[in-house]
Amino acid sequence: MLSTTPAPPVRAARAAVFTVFALNGLLLSLWVVHIPAITDRTGVAPAQLGTFILLLAGAGIVGMRITGPLADRFGSRALVAAAAVLVSLGVLGPGFATGPLTLALALAFFGFGNGALDVSMNTQAVHVERAYGRPIMSAFHALFSGGGFLGALIGAATQRAGLDLRLTLVLAAATGLLLTAALVPRLLRELPEPEPAAAAAAPEPRGARRLRVFALAAIAFVLLLTEGAAADWSALQVRDHLGTTESTAAFAFAAFSGTMTAGRLVADRVSGRFGPVFVVRWGCVTAGLGLALVVGSGWLPATLLGWALCGIGLSGGVPQIFTAAGNLGSGGSAGTDMSRVFAIGYVGLLAGPAIIGWLTELVPLSTALAVPLVLVLVCSWFAGVVAPDARNAPARS
Repeated sequence: MLSTTPAPPVRAARAAVFTVFALNGLLLSLWVVHIPAITDRTGVAPAQLGTFILLLAGAGIVGMRITGPLADRFGSRALVAAAAVLVSLGVLGPGFATGPLTLALALAFFGFGNGALDVSMNTQAVHVERAYGRPIMSAFHALFSGGGFLGALIGAATQRAGLDLRLTLVLAAATGLLLTAALVPRLLRELPEPEPAAAAAAPEPRGARRLRVFALAAIAFVLLLTEGAAADWSALQVRDHLGTTESTAAFAFAAFSGTMTAGRLVADRVSGRFGPVFVVRWGCVTAGLGLALVVGSGWLPATLLGWALCGIGLSGGVPQIFTAAGNLGSGGSAGTDMSRVFAIGYVGLLAGPAIIGWLTELVPLSTALAVPLVLVLVCSWFAGVVAPDARNAPARS
């Protein structure tokens, strides 16, 4: 079915959600680039910092699980507003922390808000995508990456200029609050669930629905595990496996992250033309091929190509999974379904680097990367789980 031109309110909502994704990436990035300065101010040792980052992640998972049902009850627009305010205020906490205890509390607050915003903005994105009439989810995630890149540039520039990090974070928080106030009225209220075609369709059995949620969560877990492993270990793999300098090894992560961002900018068009199953299946195959090059190659250009293929292969998969989770038929549980998929996937993002690290006690790093290689190839076999439900899925253009 050909999609019609979206109405002006839908286009305005799309622009608003783009901005929310970018804002989330920017605020999160500003915390990351200031980690060295914040740990120096608070006297937090590297070992403590690792624990605090796990605290941030754990609070994020709690925020995800709480926000999903609330978004179903009160609407994602209200939850985006509340969560964006929490994240905007939460970014201040680490900058004003005076010691380990206050930093831990600040990161728990910030992590909770970030988890809540992750679920609510993606739930809103599903509704906007449905109203838009064609796949646009990957572009939202590309804007998150773009916001993170902008935040890194801003953080680097302000630190180079000698600006107090607290002033930087105050300005960032104020920007977040002002943007939230301007954007929330442009977001969509949830579309009514029982459309004429949907009302006549038999609802999916609860057991089958739960099984599909679990399957989507399992694929999200694997893809995000692989993404986390690539982000944290790519540079070290090149340095140790090929004996390069650290500056040369940094090109591995640049190749991975650059192609991932570029892939997200085009994945919606690919999904619109060939469908989400194609994006997930062949994306997993491409990522597996890239990891095979990484594991087996002793030549720097081939290894960098491998990391680039891994990035482009992973780029479109997770957005397709979130779209599928938000469109699992009627019942008003899009937020709840998405929060379950998000939480399990997020565990994968955290577990990936740790699992590879543990394996390096037994085998070389390059060999340990065979684990995500095998897992993504298995996921390619089960990619059919993201096939859209005709009752709720956006039309393909």
